Amino acid sequence: MLRRGVKSMLACFLILMLAGCSLPGLAGTSQHTIKIGSLTQSESETMAQMLAIMIERETDAKTELVTKLGSSIVQHQGMQRGDIDISSTRYTGTDIAGALGMEPIKDPEEALQTVKHEFQQRYNQTWAETYGFENSYSIAVTQEFAKENNIETISDLEPYAEDLDFGVDNAWVNRKGDGYDGFKEAYFAFGEVFPMNLGLVYQAAATGNMDVVLAYSSDGRIQEFDLKVLEDDQQFFPPYDASPVINNELLEKYPEIKEITQRLSNEISTEEMQQLNYMADVERINPRKVAKQFLEANNYFEDGGGD
Repeated sequence: MLRRGVKSMLACFLILMLAGCSLPGLAGTSQHTIKIGSLTQSESETMAQMLAIMIERETDAKTELVTKLGSSIVQHQGMQRGDIDISSTRYTGTDIAGALGMEPIKDPEEALQTVKHEFQQRYNQTWAETYGFENSYSIAVTQEFAKENNIETISDLEPYAEDLDFGVDNAWVNRKGDGYDGFKEAYFAFGEVFPMNLGLVYQAAATGNMDVVLAYSSDGRIQEFDLKVLEDDQQFFPPYDASPVINNELLEKYPEIKEITQRLSNEISTEEMQQLNYMADVERINPRKVAKQFLEANNYFEDGGGD
């Protein structure tokens, strides 16, 4: 009888398990996994890690990072398919031309309002407020050259331009709109232009092989090689302000995520992102650690915790 009773209890237990019975300590997880997409750049993964840390602390959801996505278009396609729920970094100028197929908008606020409206209407996605930094095309010189010649703006280079060698990213030279042809119309031509791999551009300026280079405003190598980004006084380059983009279905389930992104709104300047990128790219600190250190240093955790 005892043996038969044990068998009956085991059978009942198995039936309850298969039926999804929620016995104490045996219930399956009901937590949703939020997939956050990031680009190949360190700043994109760092921002994805910030979002992941905050979401896991402040909701009952788990997160999963989908990293090393090749472009904003790849992120956009992933969100449309439902492969990712949040894009950690999307840039106004990039998506105005890419996902929206529109002409460049030079005014930063107009650009931001345009992507907000269009992504809501076309894709049922929320383009959140900017983090505060941009990753835009920029013109840079060494700090030494800028101090010696009192250079603050791109226009300040004009008296020297015909004698200056200009190192640029291969892809930018023939780029329509905000490429070199457009630059010459807005400003002036340099003496000689040298297309090269982006990784070599910064070093070429630092070693004196190039006088002026095309840089990306939030790149950590600007700090590494002690370069000065010049003011785009003619507002030639479109704004590339960074924001997260969120599928609205996710916001319906986790409205707290909107508040999380609002807390990061306008909290990271371009110079601060340069520093975070420097930590990740030059000092080789893991982006999750970079993200956690920033959040802790800026009192995002009342208890000073983290994971």
